[in-house]
Amino acid sequence: MFEKIKTNVSKLKESIKDKDVTIVCASKYISVEVMRYLYSLGITHFGESRADELLKKKAALKDLNITWHFIGSLQSNKVKSIINEITYLHSLDRISLVKEINKARIEPLKCFIQLNLANEKTKSGLSKSKLSDFYKMLSSYDKIIPVGIMQMGVYNNLELTNKIYKEAASLSQELNLKELSIGMSDDYLIGIKNGATFIRIGSLFTK
Repeated sequence: MFEKIKTNVSKLKESIKDKDVTIVCASKYISVEVMRYLYSLGITHFGESRADELLKKKAALKDLNITWHFIGSLQSNKVKSIINEITYLHSLDRISLVKEINKARIEPLKCFIQLNLANEKTKSGLSKSKLSDFYKMLSSYDKIIPVGIMQMGVYNNLELTNKIYKEAASLSQELNLKELSIGMSDDYLIGIKNGATFIRIGSLFTK
């Protein structure tokens, strides 16, 4: 398994050669042992989608200089437990969450605004029509630093994924946001093509 992971990491790094793209390991289904191996290969950003798992893995890997991301939908009642344990949040999508973070966070937090441009009912995220007002509202909260847009691809539809990634990139530019979190294991090349600065890779590290 480790040899396959090493090969996949090499392919990923080759894909982003000469581009300013950060690989975030989406480590939901990845063991601490494999995370340590990935770190030895130069993967130093890890993203969890459950608060309890983030805390458990961070404690187990406290000897490593990891940059921690929260990439799942964050429930308001979980904010206090993890919000000061991360450097990036990829799922800012509602005012209630903004308020909870602003109350609990000690230092300003780098946040991606999560969009749902495909209007998928099973996914979180703002619609395009609500983005501008939401972004303007964030200036009232001193612990929130909006750094970019996060958009998920559409499962088994690379054509639509390409379309919404391109739209996400355009919206990010309109707001003068420098970062763009688009692209996962199945569509990271489309993300990179559309200007991703962060890609969230999970299943490529479990094969």
